[in-house]
Amino acid sequence: MPRYFLEVSYKGTAYSGFQSQENANTIQAEVETAFEILQKERLVMTGSSRTDAGVHALQNFFHFDYDGTINPKFVYKINAILPPDIVIRNIRQMNDEAHCRFDALSREYKYYIYQQKNPFLADRAYYFPFKLDVPLMQQAAEILKEYNDFTSFSKRNTQVKTFQCNILESRWLNENDCLVYNVKANRFLRGMVRALTATMLKAGRGKISLEEFRQIIEAKDCTKASFAVPAHGLFLVSVQY
Repeated sequence: MPRYFLEVSYKGTAYSGFQSQENANTIQAEVETAFEILQKERLVMTGSSRTDAGVHALQNFFHFDYDGTINPKFVYKINAILPPDIVIRNIRQMNDEAHCRFDALSREYKYYIYQQKNPFLADRAYYFPFKLDVPLMQQAAEILKEYNDFTSFSKRNTQVKTFQCNILESRWLNENDCLVYNVKANRFLRGMVRALTATMLKAGRGKISLEEFRQIIEAKDCTKASFAVPAHGLFLVSVQY
């Protein structure tokens, strides 16, 4: 049966995350419902990267198997059905074994922070009006590339077989009046990007030293890291295949 990849972008504010859940509105539920309305057939899609409630994505993917005829104006028509905070960017037929989750080579995230009050950023970045030692935070971001075990930065009760991640890029940027943490890795743990960001903010405020930051990584204990940044500042930027 032919397999398709569906590229999607969304503003996650109104949703309980990417993946379908009982008694909750999710990105997957909206896309599957729109597909059923357009194609007159119900199916279950597989997602590439699970984002939490309130998290946004510039690029994420679903795949699904379908042996019917795809409407020739599929992208235009499904976007007319979907709510305004979800958009389908592209649909592409792949080989039958392609898997949007397991075939991904890397994923890239950005966490946005703004330090001057700005009503136009309020739902897409974290307002953090405190003095920060950004050069020290940059050093902390570099330190992360020395490690592979990120147990300390994973939420509890996660069902994964390994806490090993290969961080390819880790840096702080200035972008559109925001301080941005940009991280790219082969895989991420649940809550990992927010935990990395929150813990580096503690370093930036002088609450912990770089040596203590290392100790948190090496402790492999999620009670040592901070997870205290909100979901709405986080964007899944891209998934590479």
